[in-house]
Amino acid sequence: MSDAARRPETIYLDNNATTAVAPEVFEAMRPFLTTDYFNPSSVYERATPVAAALKASRETVARALGGVRPEEIVFTSCATESVSHAVRGSIRANPHRNHIVTTGVEHPAVHELCRDLERDRYDVTFLPVDRSGRIDVADFIRALRTETLLVAVMHANNETGVVFPIEDLSRLTKETDPSILFLTDATQTVGKVGIDLRGALKHVDLLACSGHKFHAPKGVGALFLRRGTPCRPFLVGGHQEGGRRGGTENVAGIVGLARALTLSLEEHDAVEERIRRLRDRLQRELIARIPCVEVNGEGAARLSNTLNLSIHFIEGEGILYQLNEHGICASSGSACTSGSLEPSHVLRAMGVPFTAVHGSLRLSLSRYTTEEEIDRVVEALPEIVARLRRLSPYWDQSRNRPRSEAEAMMRKDPEHTA
Repeated sequence: MSDAARRPETIYLDNNATTAVAPEVFEAMRPFLTTDYFNPSSVYERATPVAAALKASRETVARALGGVRPEEIVFTSCATESVSHAVRGSIRANPHRNHIVTTGVEHPAVHELCRDLERDRYDVTFLPVDRSGRIDVADFIRALRTETLLVAVMHANNETGVVFPIEDLSRLTKETDPSILFLTDATQTVGKVGIDLRGALKHVDLLACSGHKFHAPKGVGALFLRRGTPCRPFLVGGHQEGGRRGGTENVAGIVGLARALTLSLEEHDAVEERIRRLRDRLQRELIARIPCVEVNGEGAARLSNTLNLSIHFIEGEGILYQLNEHGICASSGSACTSGSLEPSHVLRAMGVPFTAVHGSLRLSLSRYTTEEEIDRVVEALPEIVARLRRLSPYWDQSRNRPRSEAEAMMRKDPEHTA
């Protein structure tokens, strides 16, 4: 029997890392990969439909984000570029201020960029979070000061799914000082929750997203840049995107992004409710079957598709390898840092005990996740955990619980435990 014949059918539960391109999206893109491949900036007649498709896609994205102006949408290659454009462009346009406020649990696109800015002698405040991954609003208000240039707070965390109160934080920022710019990385929320930049999020100046998180292809993203926001171009060298982003537009990707956003709005509430029901059942079943497991983000508002577990006394890497043998794709955190053996900076910031911080597992669902797939994970994961714990010196196999000294270790402050 061939390896392909023995390989189990793939169960994909890593949708916060990337998603499958929806069939409807692929079909919308197809003409711009085959017959209508022309440069939208060209003046000859064959390029006219391509330019029209680019214009229509911009209008579609603007409507999907709450009816903003189409000219406030800048197409990019990904959310990381959108974030860098927003942050570095704001810095260049506002050289008289040097303070940035962010959180300790941002995606590396923001977190590492802010660390880099610290090396360039910018002053960055990283706000702490509690055990559920929430920031203290009083801490946030105290962090704002006269030299603050920018606030960068994600809409929802990519590892835990914890949703931040962006409506309130952006309003408080503008009430403190209207000239402070507010950026939100909405990579995990666009296409999953309603985004209203003319209503609830009217105080947000900059918003970043990426198509491959909501069933569009990789390599295309968008930056909302509210009219009047001082922000210099990040990529220069061309007149594209109204002079705000040089480089020939990825028309096929942009058409796909727009179609994916439209698709996400179709029967949105019913789709999200089904995903939430599957996630909640997955959480309930795994908690019931696996001892010494914590739900990271429990008690906070979370995305309906995300479940992040900390499993005490085993390594997340071992879990992932054995899940892979069952054809189950998951992750231990951000896909951008999954090659690192260091524990997640998000879970460390949340104070996850050191006995569990290496044993994190993120399961993230999509509109294509099925009941049968959840059944298979519920069947496979408890057996994998039990098998790995038999190798742990901290686990009492006869009682199926940690040894007494290990239980004491679980309760210690992770910051004071080597």
